[in-house]
Amino acid sequence: MENETIPHPPIVDRAAFDDARAALLAEEKWLTKQKDRINALRRRLPMVKMEKDYRFQGPNGDMSFADLFDGTRQLIMYHFMFGPEQEVGCPVCTGYMKELGDLSKLKKWDARFITVGRAPYAKLAAHREASGFHIPFYSSLGSDFNFDFEVSDERGEGQGISVFFRIGEDVYLTYYARQRGVEGLVSYDALLDITPYGRQLDFEDSPPGWPQRPTYG
Repeated sequence: MENETIPHPPIVDRAAFDDARAALLAEEKWLTKQKDRINALRRRLPMVKMEKDYRFQGPNGDMSFADLFDGTRQLIMYHFMFGPEQEVGCPVCTGYMKELGDLSKLKKWDARFITVGRAPYAKLAAHREASGFHIPFYSSLGSDFNFDFEVSDERGEGQGISVFFRIGEDVYLTYYARQRGVEGLVSYDALLDITPYGRQLDFEDSPPGWPQRPTYG
């Protein structure tokens, strides 16, 4: 029989399955509580001011760091692997972008998601259009930005996510993740969890004064 020749989980009766599932559910609930605890710690991270006058290029030309926020308070930035000499963007980064889809609704949480690469803006814009992305792309070419954030070096380009907070024209780094730290960040909730304000729901353990609203309201 086929089930004797292919790898498969052990076959048990329903009572044994329910017992095993209940044991796993206890572990899953523990993991959820751990994630909540870590997210609460993340919302209490300090932040550091960006002192350099980094410049970026977008559809309307030269931009300041604060311009990237487009009026929002929080900025989630994906570092796209696309160097000046490359003709095509990283396929892994491209696949990640496709998983995300349209994130424009983040504005409801006073947040924005953008992508920054070191290739010239024209290359980034062409790749964005060819891939059908809704997410804005910007170029950091000509500045130390990628090197300072350790997503570019003499070996080439790297990927990751950085999160920033804006007060007036001042920009602050609040969080970053690199390599496998990015792989689970593919939903609104997961992305909001890495911002200073989080999901802004009252089930969250947040510092006093943080914006919150009823969880199921």
